[in-house]
Amino acid sequence: MAGYAIAHLRTPTANDEVFEYLERIQATLDPFNGRFLVHGGALDVLEGTWPGAVVVIEFPDTDSAHSWYDSAAYQAILPLRTGNIEADAVIVAGVGPAYDASSTAAAMRAQINGAS
Repeated sequence: MAGYAIAHLRTPTANDEVFEYLERIQATLDPFNGRFLVHGGALDVLEGTWPGAVVVIEFPDTDSAHSWYDSAAYQAILPLRTGNIEADAVIVAGVGPAYDASSTAAAMRAQINGAS
């Protein structure tokens, strides 16, 4: 199952350190088959507030995403971003093409009903 690194950049900033981070990040992704699916761009906020920008990077699986994030190459450039941009970042597993949310609801109902 694909894994995704997702970041909510609450205070996107443009300066030399951020430019260097952007110039170097792709080389850290390549060994782990990571690719940008979303990298900033226009947002249509439908509910609530969403200050900032969104980044979504796809990996073959969550192990690859974690290996990228923990890699010496990425850790070397990470302070260029974290020192300049407030952000939240997560790694999450994707779902398969046959995923059906109603099956998740049924499993959750069964778990709750079985616990009572």
